[in-house]
Amino acid sequence: MEALGAELANTLQAPAVVYLRGELGTGKTTLVRGALRALGHRGPVKSPTFTLVESYSLDSLEVHHFDLYRISDPEELQWIGLREYFHNKAIGFIEWPEKGQSSIPSATVDVQIHHAGDQRRVEICS
Repeated sequence: MEALGAELANTLQAPAVVYLRGELGTGKTTLVRGALRALGHRGPVKSPTFTLVESYSLDSLEVHHFDLYRISDPEELQWIGLREYFHNKAIGFIEWPEKGQSSIPSATVDVQIHHAGDQRRVEICS
């Protein structure tokens, strides 16, 4: 999944919004880690499951990784100022975008990851 994330990062240009869909444990955060590495980030990459968002400043780019799994009401996103994270020099990765409904920006790229036995099947739509 890291290699796929790196390939995806090489196709992205800010501003961009990437939806990441898939069951728990399918590799969404691992994909983001690969993208961040390809974009130049060398530090740790952790899941934002409990923090809701992890942000990374890279040269002239900001990358924001959201995990909306624990959101119970999309209005919660307005309280954290979600819209301010999305601007001309930002790429946002959003796990569980269906939880954000109309409170999140539209996807530039929509990635769906499915378990297929011991493998994963990935669909990417732009």
